[in-house]
Formats: sequence, C-alpha cells, structure tokens
Amino acid sequence: MKYLLSAFFVTICLSVLAQSNYTVVKDLTYYSDSSDQYTHVRCRLDIHYPKGKKGLATIVWFHGGGLTGGNKELPKDLLEKGYIVIGVGYRLSPKVKVADCIEDAAAAVAWTFAHIGEYGGDNRKIYLSGHSAGG
Repeated sequence: MKYLLSAFFVTICLSVLAQSNYTVVKDLTYYSDSSDQYTHVRCRLDIHYPKGKKGLATIVWFHGGGLTGGNKELPKDLLEKGYIVIGVGYRLSPKVKVADCIEDAAAAVAWTFAHIGEYGGDNRKIYLSGHSAGG
C-alpha cells in the first residue's frame, strides 16, 4: 500500500510538472493586413507549446462545424505530448464562400511555416489535422 501511494504521488507530481512546462498563446492573428472586422475576429489561432524546446513537430488543428459553426480549439487529447498544437479559427458560411474558408486555412498554414520556429517548432515537421469539416 505504501508503494502504491508513493507511485500515485509521483505520478501526480510529474503531471503537474509537465503542465507547468507548457505555454499557451491565444488569439494571434494570421492575417496581418486585414481591415475587415469579421476576418479580424475569426482568423485567429492559439498555440500550445513546450517551453524551451527546439525542433518540435507541430499539429495545425482545424475545428469542425460544417463550415457554418464552431470555434478554434486545442483538443485535450493532443496536448502535452511533446509537440506543438495550433488551434485555428476561420471565417464561416454564409458570411463567406467556401473558397474563403480554404483561403483562411492556407493563410494559417503559411503563418505556421513562417513563425513556428519562434515557438520551438521545425517547419519541416508540420502536420495538418482537424475534426469533421476541419479535417
């Protein structure tokens, strides 16, 4: 019993320590020149990354919602696994056409290639994923 409690305590301490080694930056815009308010509000991303690491893989995550709903997210199952996760928000129909949603995705990925090194990522290790319409 004593060893079981010790193992449990160590597991909790390691979990808390692992959580403290990650940072989240929220609401970065990936369009630097947009004067459109809707684009300014929707086209943002959140980055979850380990502190002080270099050369990491990055998952760019697009939320689902049928291109008509949803918001950027950082899926809990992807967090704190030793890589970077970027949750992307994008404009939605019917306010924009589907081509605009695709343009937003391309802009977010381009931003990632240009900036991921600032967060410890390697731009040769960028993976795209998502849920439903975001996939």
